[in-house]
Amino acid sequence: MRNALLVDKNIIVTTDNSGGIGEKEQDIVSATDRLTAYYSARVTLLEQWAANAEPFTTLIHNFSGHESWGKYVQGVKDLFQEAGVPCPQISGSTETNMELVQSAVAVTMIGKREEHVSMPDGQWFTYGAPLVGEEVLVHADEVASIRRIKQALDDQMIYRVWPVGSQGILHEMRRLMNDDDLNAESELDLRKTAGPSTVVLVEIPLEKSLAAEKLFGNLLRKIDFK
Repeated sequence: MRNALLVDKNIIVTTDNSGGIGEKEQDIVSATDRLTAYYSARVTLLEQWAANAEPFTTLIHNFSGHESWGKYVQGVKDLFQEAGVPCPQISGSTETNMELVQSAVAVTMIGKREEHVSMPDGQWFTYGAPLVGEEVLVHADEVASIRRIKQALDDQMIYRVWPVGSQGILHEMRRLMNDDDLNAESELDLRKTAGPSTVVLVEIPLEKSLAAEKLFGNLLRKIDFK
């Protein structure tokens, strides 16, 4: 697992937050509340998948005011629609006593972990590109597709998916391999933040590599370890 909490053997809790991104005048990055919630939910869902779990409940922690609630809910629904899976029940809370000058939201998912089946080692690739802030909006075509990731998981085209966070691809590879001295080569910047997990690591079985290349296109890049 990556950043997930395991509860009672098979319950997985994951979460992600966003601050200073939204529709308020003093936000650092201007984006719709709907899109902001979508990307926070995206990271949270990828964390569920990294733990081999599927969410059955979503909680939205809204610090942006009552008017943002419906937009945040729709952003979460957009994510599950893109993934092609039913949206789990949504609940949460809104801060209405204090009015913040910047937007803030967190999305938490509770899911059930499936039994892990041991697989032979595959080849690790990156899918997507590391983007942050305005780059996510400008280069949306370089963001790893949730629908394609889900399709690849369902078709056993990939063994595992591992989202990349603010410390970059190399940091996540070292965590994944439990090797702080690991080094790798890629055409991507391995140390750049990936914002809302715009790039992910995927482990692909050798016999599925051609099918994966066809599905993911030129956003799929092999990682060479040194």
